[in-house]
Amino acid sequence: MKQLDPAVLPGAWAEPAPTRPAPWAAPLAFINKSLTIAEWEFRKLRHDPSDLVLRSIQPLLWLVIFGETFARIRAIPTGQQNYLQFLAPGVLAQSILFMSIFFGIAVIWERDLGVLHKYLASPTPRAALVLGKAMSAGVRAVPQMVIIYAVSVLLGVHVRWNPLDILGALLMVLLGAGAFATFSTVIACLLRTRDRVMGIGQVITMPLFFASNAIYQIQNMPPPLQVLARVNPLSYMVDALRALMVTDGVSLNGLALDYVVMAAFLTVLILLGAHLYPKVIQ
Repeated sequence: MKQLDPAVLPGAWAEPAPTRPAPWAAPLAFINKSLTIAEWEFRKLRHDPSDLVLRSIQPLLWLVIFGETFARIRAIPTGQQNYLQFLAPGVLAQSILFMSIFFGIAVIWERDLGVLHKYLASPTPRAALVLGKAMSAGVRAVPQMVIIYAVSVLLGVHVRWNPLDILGALLMVLLGAGAFATFSTVIACLLRTRDRVMGIGQVITMPLFFASNAIYQIQNMPPPLQVLARVNPLSYMVDALRALMVTDGVSLNGLALDYVVMAAFLTVLILLGAHLYPKVIQ
């Protein structure tokens, strides 16, 4: 049999060139791994939804008791806006904060149960682990949003029903829940005990809430407190929700700035949390 001359067919005996992965393959893989972590967290919520009901009690008390009382006595100036209209977005933001700020305790539980060691031994990027946790916090925040919207309507609050406004409010809720849950995760990585995480969460929750525009306008605060309110990420969350949730609400900062601040806050915390995550087991 006559043999083929390699010179006649150049490249006939060459190995095929390796194919390059698509440029979007790595980002898609990162997102897919983050969604897997979020879905695993969602399973825990589906098996025990009672936590959502219990966490709804406090914001409902704020709306029904605090909001109704102060709306009648007009103790807090809000311009031409009814106080319940002013308060409802602040209570929604408060609910998200209170729900998310203790999220880091779950990281300590996972370490004690050995789950965290399996996470860290897997090839999943640390940032994907932290982002997945942030996504799961956002999922937990959605029922809170639905409940507070419903109660607000029952109390006579005029809610915006434009689909774009609702989607905008939902996006801000997801950003806020993810940001404060990641903040709690960073705290857990640094403190590494349940008692300490619980204690520091209780210490910082009230200053974050009261040094914001959730229950009164920033211009009515003392000057030092105004400075704190303007660097408080919760103020930007409330500002956006006030413009998107109620009919006579406006964003004093501008919605673009509110979203940029919250997205930047979340991004920085995810990067910091990814760096500190392995320290939980040390």
